[in-house]
Amino acid sequence: MVELSQETERGRAVVPLGLAEVTGPSMVPTLRHGDRLLVRYGGAVGPGDVVVLRHPFQQDLLVVKRAVERRGGGWWVLGDNPYAGGDSTDYGVVPEDLVLGRALLRFRPLRAGQRSPLTLLRWALSAARPLLPDRSASRRLRAR
Repeated sequence: MVELSQETERGRAVVPLGLAEVTGPSMVPTLRHGDRLLVRYGGAVGPGDVVVLRHPFQQDLLVVKRAVERRGGGWWVLGDNPYAGGDSTDYGVVPEDLVLGRALLRFRPLRAGQRSPLTLLRWALSAARPLLPDRSASRRLRAR
């Protein structure tokens, strides 16, 4: 992912939008490795939103997770892939000031070798999707 300027982190950027690239499998099936995200920095975050945050123990590392619920001054975040790890089950509640923004849109780039007209049509119809809050994530957490 691209490193953010200090003005963007503090919410004073001229345009509070930016791009981020997903790496790793922690958000499968919602996001795949290589997907691009349109992120609104400094915006309000709600339960179920896909968020970009700084890792609590490695703050130079940006992470994409789903904000599940508020707990004690921060957010409990989980990946959509329960087998990947690297979320609040490993490092606990993420402080509010480490949550940088909310992902608004997912763009899936065209893969090498996708050349047939049918494949190109399927890609064109599914390449860009809004990232809507998944309210069921917080219900699954409370069911445990």
